[in-house]
Amino acid sequence: MQNAINSSRRGLQGAGKAALRTIYPPHCVTCDTPVADEGALCPSCWREMPFIDGFCCDACGLPLPGSDPGTPVHCDECLTLARPWEQGRAALLYGDKARKLLLGLKYYDRLDHVPAAARWMSRAARPILRPAMLVAPIPLHWTRFLKRRYNQAAELGRALGKLHGLEHCPDLLRRTRATGTQDGRGRLGRFTNVQDAFAPHPRHAPRIAGRDILLVDDVMTAGATFAAAAECCLAQGAASVRVVALARVARAE
Repeated sequence: MQNAINSSRRGLQGAGKAALRTIYPPHCVTCDTPVADEGALCPSCWREMPFIDGFCCDACGLPLPGSDPGTPVHCDECLTLARPWEQGRAALLYGDKARKLLLGLKYYDRLDHVPAAARWMSRAARPILRPAMLVAPIPLHWTRFLKRRYNQAAELGRALGKLHGLEHCPDLLRRTRATGTQDGRGRLGRFTNVQDAFAPHPRHAPRIAGRDILLVDDVMTAGATFAAAAECCLAQGAASVRVVALARVARAE
């Protein structure tokens, strides 16, 4: 009997979704063009979306010229800056199309962007994932969280973890002070602004020791925020830290 009820419910839900799609057909993630599936890009936007494919910096995911030598290679920036994490990837190169997607996700409640963004991040991050990794987002300060009502990095991390069957802890870390925006700051200012700005959440601190951690954020510019969060995890005994961002800014000031 219960199986029949569950089957009936699934049928009704499917019919409801079909009716809703008829009234409100899915549109491209970054424009108003109708598409076949939710979270898809239209052909035009797909061609313009700056996906990072192929040979890239092993530490930050920045695309590199030339062919893959088969060994890890780092970009000039990652050769200059000491990265506390082991490997990093990004799905998109920051530009007009990526910027529109990120602004919608970050400031305009466009959580419908998350499934597509997580799939792109999944593809980019696959080479650096480890079994039983613990996925954690870069946290917002509580004042900003109250204003925004959600953490876009946590939404991306949750979806990414689900795609790979990895444990996700949305509040593994906490931001101990309101650091403000990184926009408009030079490289040194970015690192100074977030120095010692993260701490393990007291309730989850024991989960870090001995674990491989995957830190998730929407954008990587100079890598200062990732660096501060990675140092926090390593100080707590993490076995390793890797990072993934939805978009990578090509050059920091």
